[in-house]
Amino acid sequence: MAYLRTILTDNHPTLRKVAKRVRAEEIADPLFQQLIDDMFATMYAAPGIGLAAPQIDVGKRIFVIDLQDGDPNHGPLVIVNPKFTVTEGSIESIEGCLSVPGYIGDVTRFERVVCTGLDRHARKISVEGTELFGRCLQHELDHLNGVLYVDTAKDLRPALASDEEDEEEEEIEEHTPVEVVSR
Repeated sequence: MAYLRTILTDNHPTLRKVAKRVRAEEIADPLFQQLIDDMFATMYAAPGIGLAAPQIDVGKRIFVIDLQDGDPNHGPLVIVNPKFTVTEGSIESIEGCLSVPGYIGDVTRFERVVCTGLDRHARKISVEGTELFGRCLQHELDHLNGVLYVDTAKDLRPALASDEEDEEEEEIEEHTPVEVVSR
């Protein structure tokens, strides 16, 4: 049974610490598997599309993502000890974060990334991310390095319902998922 964990907010010191690497043999531990289940349950309940362990006060290098867009490559996905092996291009878009509730900002990210790590069964994985999925991978990896999107965001502002509606209309026109990344 999965449990909902408390999501830390931006003034908590755990969010500013570099998370520790996970030993491969630790992944099979039932408590680590419980952590993964709890992270998904917490992310879905928030609701969000990504969650890093430091956001629930666990200093380990693991995040979960599920864009819930019908594409099986976009989750549910667990990446332990993630790192980027490819970073290309540049794109600016609006982001938000479950640990910085009520705000959004314009963040410049890589346009394309390839992220490698281990899955929940300690098998090596590699995923390519562009658009919302690529930005989500970058956002979550930032959390593991003690970085919040507000550190680099331009035009940080309160998230208003009208902002989100305008953004949704733009995304529908482009046939891509909504750009507001809520974690």
